[in-house]
Amino acid sequence: MTDPITGDPADTIGDQATGRRLPRFLQPFRTRGYRRLAVALVLSSFASGVWIVALVWEVIGIGGNESDVALVATASALGMLVPALIAGVVADRVPQKRILLAVASVELLGMAVVAALALTGHTQVWHLMIVAFGTGVGMSFYYPAYSAWLPALVPEEDLMAVNGFEGMVRPAIGQAIGPAVAGAAIAAMSPGAAVAIAAGAAGLGILALLTVPLTAVRRDLTGDDDARPVAQAWRDVREGFAYMVRTPWLLATLLFASAMVLVMMGPLEVLTPFLIKNELGGDASGHASVLAAFGIGGAIGSFAMGSIKMPRRYLTAMNLMWGAACLPFVLYAVASQLWVLVVAGFVLGALFSAPMVIWGTLLQRRVPPELLGRVASLDFFVSVSLMPVSMALAAPVAQAIGLRNTFLVAGLLPVVLAAIAIVAARLPADEIAHPLRDGEGAESAEDVRAADSAVVVDEAG
Repeated sequence: MTDPITGDPADTIGDQATGRRLPRFLQPFRTRGYRRLAVALVLSSFASGVWIVALVWEVIGIGGNESDVALVATASALGMLVPALIAGVVADRVPQKRILLAVASVELLGMAVVAALALTGHTQVWHLMIVAFGTGVGMSFYYPAYSAWLPALVPEEDLMAVNGFEGMVRPAIGQAIGPAVAGAAIAAMSPGAAVAIAAGAAGLGILALLTVPLTAVRRDLTGDDDARPVAQAWRDVREGFAYMVRTPWLLATLLFASAMVLVMMGPLEVLTPFLIKNELGGDASGHASVLAAFGIGGAIGSFAMGSIKMPRRYLTAMNLMWGAACLPFVLYAVASQLWVLVVAGFVLGALFSAPMVIWGTLLQRRVPPELLGRVASLDFFVSVSLMPVSMALAAPVAQAIGLRNTFLVAGLLPVVLAAIAIVAARLPADEIAHPLRDGEGAESAEDVRAADSAVVVDEAG
């Protein structure tokens, strides 16, 4: 088997060379390009995991309260939101590797600045807000570029396994190992030392990313009027919106995701550290333990989903799992000991990450390649559009109805929202009409994409 990027027939690993079929979960590693990208992903996920914990405890360390944590988190969310739509246009026009290198460089600079401020004792909340906003802007470009790049690096039949592997790496490294290292570094030294560790890992991630092959965008750009970039960008955004609005499974899932984010993201990101600190008498290591449990659960859920074929009822299963994923917040509402949060975090992570594997594969297989960057950016935009609102409302809502009651609402409401999305968009009928299980008589990916995008093609004329 040759590498689809390099064409190198020697680019195989032992089992392939002897004719034995690799387990489904390992098949993406047949390609050299993806093996290198996987190394970069591990390093950047570790850096992010250390960074998120260190940032919260740097705020607390300089005397900040719930509102200050919410300000920093809101700044990050706004940074992700503001350029989200244009980020998809860029991802469909610029080689995605270059975008990811630029994003990684911005993140490294932000971490280095915060590390220097923290280690010298000069940090203020507004410093952290500015850096959080900048790294949030970078993240808004990262997601559509990465999503559009993957199908150019690995064969379509390996995408489910790729998303399963990455769904395992991000929580295991980014939400378990990274936070655990951050908690240990903060306990032994300071939040500034933890940020320095994150910056070092981010730098190594850039070096790994440099070794991944550069691929062209999967879109024909001939005939574009380069003298009118603004008009081109607006046309691109409009075309992406048209596809989203006229594709029921996509629109319903994105609307449900945005509502779910509004309900649960503020409690998860802003209120959990204070539940641990003020209600349970915990500290940074306790927070890291809960995040680690969430990450381990997510890793196991992603591994399990990436190791099997696409479920026949993939849309129903995906949305129901996301709704059920929030139920462990009910345990947050009644917990009197830290271990209850650890168990709840594990279950939440497993049920939240498993459907992400389905979602990523679904976008990569049913969305036309020339639209994937823009659709991924719309996914990102709709999903995070209410995140700043959720962050900003978390503290006042908790003060109005109580910290534990806020978690109770966050645990119960998403289940209802998931059921509404499934019924309103007739998702069971859609998944029957568009099966995605390989080798079982399913229609081709090109047929699915053509059916999904026909109205957009007609409109573009």
